[in-house]
Amino acid sequence: MNTKIKVQLSFMMFLEFFIWGGWFVTLGTFLGDNLKATGGEIAMAFSTQSWGAIIAPFIIGLIADRYFNAERILGILHLLGAFLMFQMYSAPEFSVFYPYVLGYMIIYMPTLALVNSISFNQMKDPAKEFSFVRVFGTIGWIAAGLIISYVFLWDSAEARAEGMLKNTFLMVAIASAVLGLFSFTLPKTPPTAIKEGNVNLSTILGLDALKLLKDRNFLIFFISSVLICIPLAFYYQNANPFLAEIGMENPTGKMTIGQASEVLFMLLLPFFFKRFGFKLTIIAGMLAWTIRYFLFAYGNAGDLAFMLIIGIALHGICYDFFFVSGQIYTDSKAGEKFKSAAQGLITLATYGLGMLIGFWVAGKISDLYLVSENVHDWTNIWTFPAIFAFVVMALFAIFFKNEIIEYKK
Repeated sequence: MNTKIKVQLSFMMFLEFFIWGGWFVTLGTFLGDNLKATGGEIAMAFSTQSWGAIIAPFIIGLIADRYFNAERILGILHLLGAFLMFQMYSAPEFSVFYPYVLGYMIIYMPTLALVNSISFNQMKDPAKEFSFVRVFGTIGWIAAGLIISYVFLWDSAEARAEGMLKNTFLMVAIASAVLGLFSFTLPKTPPTAIKEGNVNLSTILGLDALKLLKDRNFLIFFISSVLICIPLAFYYQNANPFLAEIGMENPTGKMTIGQASEVLFMLLLPFFFKRFGFKLTIIAGMLAWTIRYFLFAYGNAGDLAFMLIIGIALHGICYDFFFVSGQIYTDSKAGEKFKSAAQGLITLATYGLGMLIGFWVAGKISDLYLVSENVHDWTNIWTFPAIFAFVVMALFAIFFKNEIIEYKK
């Protein structure tokens, strides 16, 4: 892979995740402050990610993989996304906003697979080359948060009161248009279905891997993966509104500590995995969720702000130790024949079903502990996912029998 292509792919990845991080992190705060949305309505908006994850395989499997070059599909989807983002920027109320965010996530989620496909197509050794390109995605997400908090100050108390958070959608619309146009300059990535044969519904949804659920250990892991996404949804949906509501300065910028932590613990994961094994790594990931939410429950923006910062910084352990380890475990259990199907099934179960349930539960709990307009009982809200994650961890620890799994990521 020459330097020009490496730069192109890195810029593509930077914009791809700059776009996602540029509006999704502050979405709950925006909806509550600007559109006076309820917890249930905010949950509906976040659930569009899950619907996008469920529908994405059809767009990739039935259209992108069969008829069109991946870079062209990427360009068209991001240009459409720019239009929908501008409509979200202009929406005066939630009922107008919701159809646009639903449409946007249905076309954005497939682009996550497309940028990977375009990257892999240019690499001779993806295992060594992909991490360099992918890290620019994390840098893009971090850059979006820092720009919102420290350049434009859109998430400050004064700016939020003036409705300035809506500008995140305008910023992302511009970035999406840039990526849309830039995509047509990317290396050609022709459809793969012709080379790989016919693609059926079972393959697209990963249903070919359902037979893996006959393995007791994999079934326990599968159920745990779905359940742990319920507390995960609380973080995505409530963390930014929580930090903003309790008066933490630059909440979006501070949340980028979580992405920096993700990079750090990704580097530490191989050592932990080899030293302690798969089961203890997964347990550590789930225990981190419990600790994080108790820190959120009892921390504050004053003398206990360090508890909130530690809670944010635990994101690397929470995400990497569970989800990345889970991908490695799934890969090892599936074997060559069902690798793609198994990963597709896990993605559908977690980002689709698990998160869909999680966002709904998070919305219900948020409304249950609404004290007055834009004032919540956050101690009780965060205690729920803390206890839930601990129960999931305990059940996994009891019923999952230890296996020797090699780290091959």
